Amino acid sequence: MKSMFTVIKEQINSFYLICRLSMFELKSENNNNYLGLAWEFINPMIQIFIYWMIFGIGIRGGQDINGVPFILWMLSGISLWFFANSAILDGTRSIRKRINIISKMSFPMSTIPTYVIFSRLYQHLLILGAVIVILHFKGYMITIYYLQLPYFILSAIIFLVALTLVTSTLSMIISDVQMIVQAIMRMVFYVTPLIWYSPNLPGPLSTLIQVNPLTYLVEGYRASLLGGSWYFIDNIEYTLYFWGLTLILLMIGSSLHLRFRNHFVDYL
Repeated sequence: MKSMFTVIKEQINSFYLICRLSMFELKSENNNNYLGLAWEFINPMIQIFIYWMIFGIGIRGGQDINGVPFILWMLSGISLWFFANSAILDGTRSIRKRINIISKMSFPMSTIPTYVIFSRLYQHLLILGAVIVILHFKGYMITIYYLQLPYFILSAIIFLVALTLVTSTLSMIISDVQMIVQAIMRMVFYVTPLIWYSPNLPGPLSTLIQVNPLTYLVEGYRASLLGGSWYFIDNIEYTLYFWGLTLILLMIGSSLHLRFRNHFVDYL
């Protein structure tokens, strides 16, 4: 617990620095492209179009899901996936990628995965804004359920910080962790209700989907954007599970990080 409070304090005290570094990170990655930051929007849109053509038109034949057009159902959930996937992959390798530079600077290493996640958050907010506009013109107006959307965004950030504290530390100790996380994320894509829906799944597969914390966030986004329900209240047991898992990851990640960060350079 002491390690967790230490890391939380480092995040709070360095919040301004996190915001500055995240903006620099975002600009530097697109500095050499003619379209610049526009690629942060173009790439996800291309992927969404491909998923829609294959899964929406090809496999489902354009059928609705619970009365919602497939493309809108997919958009409301997959916007979270692009954020989570890039944040986890980039957050996992964040410390290893920057260790030679940060070892000469005086700011907490625990903030490195956080500012990388924040740099992906800007892209996410841009995509989310576009999704809201599309939903509006398709008849899904802004409702009172949008009030829970900031909660789910904040929940996603906290979960991703907790998870990448674990993975970025393990990645410094064992470099293969980066490849393991990348492989796991490919599987997680298909056990998260993003591009397919079936209420009658076999028991083990249904359980695997439910224990996936990204399912909680994705369904929360859908409930917010499509005006379905107060998801975090109506599914209070799932909410408690999500925050319990997040707390455990934060405790483990903080403990591992503080224990090994003074020796990160030795593992290179």
